[in-house]
Amino acid sequence: MSRLKLRVAPGAKQSGWKGALPDGRMKVAIAAPPVDGRANEALVRFVAQALGVKASAVRLAHGAGGRDKVVEVDLAADELARRLERATRGEAE
Repeated sequence: MSRLKLRVAPGAKQSGWKGALPDGRMKVAIAAPPVDGRANEALVRFVAQALGVKASAVRLAHGAGGRDKVVEVDLAADELARRLERATRGEAE
């Protein structure tokens, strides 16, 4: 299991990766509004789809009520890094 640190912007026009921050967190925009946990649910689905895993393999570990979040993914750290690189590169193209 690996952890991914994120800075989330809910209520965006479209969900997608927005790059990396200097401290190592990834910026991600989520189209769902931050109401009744909908943005958190959409974040889990987005990360799972982007990394090619089931939604049950992604869990929100910290930050349910804020923009800074930590998600746990059922992947080894090197595999997570490889899939994240591929997913974010695909978003930029």
